[in-house]
Amino acid sequence: MSHATHQAVTTAELAPAAYEPLLDGVSIAVPARGADVSWDLVEEPGGPSTLWLRADGAPIEVRFSVPLGDAAGYWHPSVGWHRTLLADWEGRSVASLVDGHAAGCLYDHSGATLLTFAAVDPVPETALRFGVSEENGTYVVHLHLPASNGPHRLLLVPRAESVAAALRVLRAWFTAEVAALPVPDSARTPVYSTWYAFNQQVDAVSVETQARLAAELGCGVLILDDGWQRHGHGRGYAGCGDWEPDGAKFPDFTAHVDRVRGHGLRYLVWIAPLLLGPRAACHRQWAPYATRPATAPGAAVLDPRHPEVRSWIVESCVRLVRDHGLDGLKVDFLDQAMVYAGDGAGDVGAAMALLLADLRCALQTVRPDVLLELRQPYTGPGMAPYGNMMRSLDCPADATANRVRTIDTSLLTVGGAVHSDMLLWDPAAPVEAAVRQLIGTFHSVPQLSVRLDRLPAGHREAIGFWLAEWSRLRPQLLDGTVEPGRPDELYTLVRSAAEGVCVIDVHSDRVVPLRPAGQHEIVLVNATPADRLTVAAGEDSHTADITVHDPRGRIIDRCRHVLTPGLHTVPVPSMGLATLRIREGGTQ
Repeated sequence: MSHATHQAVTTAELAPAAYEPLLDGVSIAVPARGADVSWDLVEEPGGPSTLWLRADGAPIEVRFSVPLGDAAGYWHPSVGWHRTLLADWEGRSVASLVDGHAAGCLYDHSGATLLTFAAVDPVPETALRFGVSEENGTYVVHLHLPASNGPHRLLLVPRAESVAAALRVLRAWFTAEVAALPVPDSARTPVYSTWYAFNQQVDAVSVETQARLAAELGCGVLILDDGWQRHGHGRGYAGCGDWEPDGAKFPDFTAHVDRVRGHGLRYLVWIAPLLLGPRAACHRQWAPYATRPATAPGAAVLDPRHPEVRSWIVESCVRLVRDHGLDGLKVDFLDQAMVYAGDGAGDVGAAMALLLADLRCALQTVRPDVLLELRQPYTGPGMAPYGNMMRSLDCPADATANRVRTIDTSLLTVGGAVHSDMLLWDPAAPVEAAVRQLIGTFHSVPQLSVRLDRLPAGHREAIGFWLAEWSRLRPQLLDGTVEPGRPDELYTLVRSAAEGVCVIDVHSDRVVPLRPAGQHEIVLVNATPADRLTVAAGEDSHTADITVHDPRGRIIDRCRHVLTPGLHTVPVPSMGLATLRIREGGTQ
């Protein structure tokens, strides 16, 4: 890439390139600088088309240009809150195996897509530039692909009715191509995590108390987060590296794990294997391999491009699981490896692929049904072989962020179950506050992180009801066809359907379209402040037996209602739920 490319403020200032038609109004240019570059598009009916790019071992720049039309927003795996239309001088990202994925989706105000693409190879560090070209009145996406011994491949999805529909095509392709880590049923059961409940102030007795109560409420997994290890205090990471239990907090850690597992829970422990702190006993040995500071305070980052580092990390993780009878690990801060990206000493993504492949193989030897939790932003399709619990980014007490991030994660997740960030709420708040957090995670596996023994009885009653309802509806919520709407609207009406059951959760005051045809049950979840939902029935009339639950799960109404075409009001309390069972034969 030239010096001028680095300095250009907008894409219009880059060296000109000849554009050619590609697909559905999208144009492509592949400028060549001292290399023989060629491309061709292979279209596949019913699936994504494949764009093949060849450059004889040289880096490639790919430029997409799309007419603005009625464009509304641009989604990509690291989108965060910037999901409307950025200018091309602002839109930037770098993707790698442990930091998102080189993928994106431009959509219009109807929700229909204008451009959907993804790189086939998730490993190489790929720089992306995107946004509205003010000079040209178009939306542009530029990808800078590193040199490769073989051709690069990009997948392109024809225009689809929604972002979710387009990304389902990509997900299906990756599912067929990627050997995902097996997903035990326990990866799809509610989780109790210690992090927000205790932070680093954990101990054996307190954790075992929560484990018993969590199991009674329907949890199947416990995650012991940061603080279990020696030097695990102070909210920093200066003690990371040894990964040995704190004997003061856990006098007999293995026996403690056995007692928790005796409640029917699988047990995971948090580890950040790339972090090395100066207080660790192993610091002197490994400091030469950790030359850059982490963004996590107090620690440096081990460089995974060294084979010795990879071996040490695998050994540390396996020892922890084997010696204490653990069911798996919560593997954190893998994206910190990107501090070494672009330094000319080798591709970080390639090194992480070697590390994670070795780790998977070694852990499966010890525990064939191992559980491995990964966290945004390293939850793209390339990580499917290495994790089976894909958790959204931290958002304590933020139900909106949890909803948005879990759905964002699920749009391109292959294999593993998507998990929420841990749920935190004020025990002194009304029960609706607790339920709001649970509803925010409805389309993912919920993770609780409050001190269950300190909750009011009404809160525990609500948790029990909502976890039971989530478990009953798991086929729809985790495996169904999900339509969450436009990403820039923050998914305020989410529809998930499978096996004749449709779940609709509503988060803003809007009319909810009902499509009873082909459904025998519709579940309406009211996450709005109002004590009613307005629904619009379709052309045919249907009779529904309606059961209404309050936030604590108590039945407050049963009635029969004929859903004639048009608008209807369903009296569902805020943070409550209504189940509509559709009677056969239309109106009866």
